[in-house]
Amino acid sequence: MRYRSVCLEAFGYTLPDEVVTSAEIEAQLAPLYQRLRLPEGRLELMSGIQERRFFAPGTRPGDISIKSAHRAITASGIDPKLFGAIIHGSVCRDFLEPATACHVHEQLQLPNECVIYDVSNACLGILNGIIQIANMIELGQIRAGVVVGTECGRELVENTIKMLNEDRSLTRDSIKNSMASLTIGSASVAVVLCDEQLSQTNNRITHGIVHCDTTHHNLCQSRGLKTVMDTDSETLMRRGIDVGVETFNRLLGATGWEIEDIDKTFCHQVGQQHRKLLLNSLGLRPSTDYTTLPTLGNTGAAALPITLALGAEKGHLQAGDRIAMLGIGSGVNCLMLAAQWQRNPISETAGKKKLAMATGQR
Repeated sequence: MRYRSVCLEAFGYTLPDEVVTSAEIEAQLAPLYQRLRLPEGRLELMSGIQERRFFAPGTRPGDISIKSAHRAITASGIDPKLFGAIIHGSVCRDFLEPATACHVHEQLQLPNECVIYDVSNACLGILNGIIQIANMIELGQIRAGVVVGTECGRELVENTIKMLNEDRSLTRDSIKNSMASLTIGSASVAVVLCDEQLSQTNNRITHGIVHCDTTHHNLCQSRGLKTVMDTDSETLMRRGIDVGVETFNRLLGATGWEIEDIDKTFCHQVGQQHRKLLLNSLGLRPSTDYTTLPTLGNTGAAALPITLALGAEKGHLQAGDRIAMLGIGSGVNCLMLAAQWQRNPISETAGKKKLAMATGQR
């Protein structure tokens, strides 16, 4: 996929107030740790995750997505009447039907002509939404769109802790497929894309590459959105990186970039071993990569885009940077994007002022 007129214009995000450390999770796992004589500190040592955040119990993803999408739209300064698509891309959603995007659309009061739907593709849902909106913009079907998602990890983590403590048949070996569930956190992020005529940033998405190997689709499986997850983390990491190497090589071929041409990278936030092995396998320098893993954990489909949003906010990106977004999700699916960065998105306050001027408000 090649894009000539699609700009990544603004972000909006929402982080939970409640912080839960890996040490606190291990304290809740005291019955398991004592029975199997597990050393304290292994969760942070293995994952690199110091803490993660949780929304309040019973939080509906759509309610948080409304906040994040509103922030992104406001920051863009684009008249809401010009939005032609809204996609909800997280694993978590309010109901099986209707689409969570319907609730978000109604609260944002976007045009009735909007394309509205949910996308579910494990940790790639929001990235999938980005390329779908980019395709519509490139084809001239819409001028602007927003993709948003909210991952609520509390229930998965709490259910996993309960299961690990209560199942007396578990051994040091058999608990391995449940450990990935303890790395999950919560976060919400929205991304606004628009055509070049509307853009004030000129941050251009230039290429998108997808590649998969679905022979490994059974390495990570969730038995329902609110139960537990079974993950062969070691095998999934290696098979995912195999697919990632192929996808990355195709991205280099499409863009014409050499590895040293890439100024900044953003990866899916899984664990410190995954990040180290991925960057080594691709020949990328760790210094170019921005990470949120230690403080947010694995936030599913929100992980890569919120890391990009926070990296931009913290000044990690500079004008002229060539950016590679390296998405890998269970299935195994890969989606990688290339972008040319020019300026950081404007603030929400500045966006309000810009929108007021454009609509003749004071």
